[in-house]
Amino acid sequence: MNKIRIGVIGVGKLGSFHCEKLANMDEAELVGVYDTIPDRATEIAKKYNTKSYSTIEALFNVVDAVSVAVPTSDHLKICKPALEHKLPVFVEKPITATVDQAKELVEISRANNTILQVGHVERFNPGLQALSAYNLKPMFIESHRLAPFDPRGSDVAVVLDLMIHDIDIIMVLVKSPVIQIEANGVAVVSDEADIANARVQFQNGCVANLTASRISQRKMRKMRLFQRDSYISIDFLQRLTEIFQIKDPGIHETLESTVILGQIEKGKKPKHIIYDRPKTPEIDALKEELRSFAIAVRDGSKPVVSGADGLRALEVATEISRIVKSQQTLH
Repeated sequence: MNKIRIGVIGVGKLGSFHCEKLANMDEAELVGVYDTIPDRATEIAKKYNTKSYSTIEALFNVVDAVSVAVPTSDHLKICKPALEHKLPVFVEKPITATVDQAKELVEISRANNTILQVGHVERFNPGLQALSAYNLKPMFIESHRLAPFDPRGSDVAVVLDLMIHDIDIIMVLVKSPVIQIEANGVAVVSDEADIANARVQFQNGCVANLTASRISQRKMRKMRLFQRDSYISIDFLQRLTEIFQIKDPGIHETLESTVILGQIEKGKKPKHIIYDRPKTPEIDALKEELRSFAIAVRDGSKPVVSGADGLRALEVATEISRIVKSQQTLH
């Protein structure tokens, strides 16, 4: 099988992780790195037995695709020439710093018929992957993504730093246009909102209540889905998924992991309340994400998280941030 030759642009903390995963992947070959700090590029290249390049253009000439892990403010500057070279691009989330920049990248990608994949890594979280066989039609969603303060990433509001992960997942699950957003937030230790809450209403009637904080004492990454006859809990941190369903007696008997919790009278006949804990796949989310990119490049298939997906998540996140900021201005 031919390996896709991939170069990594930006080899800071996250970019070095990209190098580690790509250097140990059957589908890809790490052929080079570039960083604005040459010594850093040389160090990482040596560590992963690859080559460092002094210019981005030189790297472009030896790769089939690039992985971009530079600061968000530089995404457009790096991704645009790569796409114009008709090189498939993997770029970390958020896709760009602004919606207009994201629209520009998506349009260049389409015009050049070139893959643009956005690094919303939680799409590959085993806890979410465990639900791939389930029919998800949530009508109420609650998400909490909390983290202790880290100066890295504090140059943007917590909505773009953390909440955007859950926005992306929710947009995929609901598959309906957003019709209304309410939001509030507070800047506590930085100049941007460090804790925020948003209520997003969709055209199909679904409502999502999202909370994100980067001033919490402990980490939490949980999402709860409520739909007809089902309650589903996803713990992204623990990689644990639990499902509570109301079913007719007998239906649950084929589910190996099911425990009957009780029985309720519903309509003309009793229903069983059952518990299912689907098996979560043993996968490394970041490695699986980069592998999916390499496969999309190899096969010419649509990426799991497209540029359009990244744009859609950024549009909602940007609107939430705008509402939060407008309220802060009033105070």
